[in-house]
Amino acid sequence: MIHSYQKVRRDMQEQPVIALDAMGGDNGPSVVIPGAAESLIRDPQLKFIIFGDKNVVPRWLDRYPSVAEVSEFVHCDIAVRMDEKPSQALRRGRRESSMWRAIDAVKFGKADAAVSAGNTGALMAMAVFNLRTMPGIERPAIAGLWPTNRGESIVLDMGATIGADTTLLVDFAVMGAAMARAVFDQRRPTVGLLNIGVEEVKGLEPVKRAGQILRALDLPLAYHGFVEGNDLGQGIVDVVVTEGFSGNIALKTAEGTARQIGNFLKNAMSRSLRTKIGYLLAKPAFDALKEKLDPTRANGGVFLGLNGLVIKSHGAASSTGFSNAIDLGVNMVKFDLNRKIARDIDTSHQIDNVPDDTSVQKAVST
Repeated sequence: MIHSYQKVRRDMQEQPVIALDAMGGDNGPSVVIPGAAESLIRDPQLKFIIFGDKNVVPRWLDRYPSVAEVSEFVHCDIAVRMDEKPSQALRRGRRESSMWRAIDAVKFGKADAAVSAGNTGALMAMAVFNLRTMPGIERPAIAGLWPTNRGESIVLDMGATIGADTTLLVDFAVMGAAMARAVFDQRRPTVGLLNIGVEEVKGLEPVKRAGQILRALDLPLAYHGFVEGNDLGQGIVDVVVTEGFSGNIALKTAEGTARQIGNFLKNAMSRSLRTKIGYLLAKPAFDALKEKLDPTRANGGVFLGLNGLVIKSHGAASSTGFSNAIDLGVNMVKFDLNRKIARDIDTSHQIDNVPDDTSVQKAVST
């Protein structure tokens, strides 16, 4: 049974309502609906508003009655293509597409967060156009979970904003720390700025000034200092901050390296009968490595800095991966992420507009 929105919201009683773009990603509803079912197992009080094609989505809801029972389905005529340019998606899919309607549900308070595996550029363009940035934040960021030797770190920005001045880097640090407090349950997560060296004299001026400001701020974060690219996998800090150009390159390099290592191992293990036997003996270790490198374990990028929560799932994610993205959105809702970001941004902007380094040093000394 598919309830009306009003019934869903009345029954929710503080439980999150999540808007799902059922047509996004490489596999659409064949991943989205099973993913929602997995999330329901972990949190049976969840409610969904599902946006998609009436010729496709209801068939999947019939297969997963647990999802249908707690969902409202809304037909949409348009699905944004994965290869569509953001400007084209805005013109063609505005107010008609499943992606737009899911974001719209957040804007008008019908849902607490939107989750989509669709075109990243289109999703960001629609989210910014529809939700706008929070007061005091110039541009949004995409924050994602990064597997490390210690567990996971948050890295931002992963591609939303190309180039960043001092104020924007400080904003990213504040937003990333707020997310870390929700995800890692830490009172003062450690924050580092990605740089070409750990020495204070190295790097671009905006990065150096951002470091000075972060040392001066009285916020629920612990500024670690600069970190380098080879520190990302070590998990030295809870939050790594950079601008979107270098952040996206780092992300794609890490994903490509993981696939390359997997191919190397596969080729090496299939060269001879001896290596095949060795693979069978070492299979538990290889399975553990595969699980560690599996992007679905940390699937879900949070669009930070908007007047509403939007979560981007990997386009090729499995149902488990999409479910993890839903869970991440639920976690951010329950943590009241945006309210805490707004509070910390207000505090950070009290000193981050200093005209020169002398003023910053004076703030640090006091």
